[in-house]
Amino acid sequence: MPFDIAPLLRPGKAALLLSEVQRGIIGDLAKGSPLASGAEETGVIGNSARLAAAAREHGAPVVHCLADTSPDRYGAGTNCRLYTGGAGPSAGRSAHNPDGDTPCPEVWQDGDILSVRTHGLHPMADNQLDRRLRNKGIDTVIVVGVSLNVALLGLCIEAVNSNYTVIVPRDAVSGFPSDYAQPVIRNTLSFITTLTTVDDIIASWPKG
Repeated sequence: MPFDIAPLLRPGKAALLLSEVQRGIIGDLAKGSPLASGAEETGVIGNSARLAAAAREHGAPVVHCLADTSPDRYGAGTNCRLYTGGAGPSAGRSAHNPDGDTPCPEVWQDGDILSVRTHGLHPMADNQLDRRLRNKGIDTVIVVGVSLNVALLGLCIEAVNSNYTVIVPRDAVSGFPSDYAQPVIRNTLSFITTLTTVDDIIASWPKG
């Protein structure tokens, strides 16, 4: 029997978190990168945009969890290859473009919320996001974006650690390489999150 997610989406209690759905990571300024190609194959940007529109329609906050990738940011970590650009889909990236740290225009709308991190591997690394959500009474988060390798996976784990219920639509998340995604979803996220699809969330959102 399918799980009814409607009770998790009650007004004032659910928020949509977009993990690194930004121009320089999977958007127009990252065309051709393995991570961007995987996200395009899954339809991460388009499906995230549909979900963001539904969230706004139902009064749920839309939070863009962005990574500040500028090389001169104060306090940036240097203790792993991912931070220093020596590993993963960002390896060998060209000179920093500040526009790459902005949300993909397909998912952004005035009135949305920005949560920018300058250090840490995922959006809840410094707990600012957690405190902001708690201050608004949020207890359920819908997580979309990238990547299933580190940031999005870390966000899901930390959100569960922080006692949020986490919903993950399979068709709005991806990782690197593209065939890495399904094993993570099946072998990790299935045990700690509620897995569903964008269409199911939109159809289940309570009216009013």
